[in-house]
Amino acid sequence: MATKNGCNGECEREQYATLDTFIASHGTGRDALIPVLHRAQNIFGYLPVPVQEHVAKAMDIPASEVYGVVSFYHYFTMQPRGRHTINVCLGTACYVRGAKKVVDALCEELNIRMGETTADRRFSLMTQRCFGACGLAPVMMIDDDVHGRVTPRKVAAILERYE
Repeated sequence: MATKNGCNGECEREQYATLDTFIASHGTGRDALIPVLHRAQNIFGYLPVPVQEHVAKAMDIPASEVYGVVSFYHYFTMQPRGRHTINVCLGTACYVRGAKKVVDALCEELNIRMGETTADRRFSLMTQRCFGACGLAPVMMIDDDVHGRVTPRKVAAILERYE
């Protein structure tokens, strides 16, 4: 039976073993927590509560402290992310030129809300403030690809490029 991250029991044991090896090589001090969480998220794809609890126990740190770090830093996520991350710029230039309508089109096309991941885990939808590409407004990025002058009518065609 597959778990939430698409891994069976044996695979999950291997993931935890890989994480434990990393923890052993970096120590259990609080200064190692962020690198350990980065590695854990890289291994599991996200940081669900059982992974956080495992890290806390392995590093002899209160689970509440691990949760506090995970929930504080934007990089960490407690929800599975899609294979492709869509970031829409909501800086002033993009917003004025229609970024909100692009977000609405993405939400409708993907059948998700901002901050969510599609059921097939193909896309996660996020926003950011200013990509520094104001001349191309409105701008969205999918992974590392910049798409400028995006309109709601272009959204479906852009998404088709990403399998």
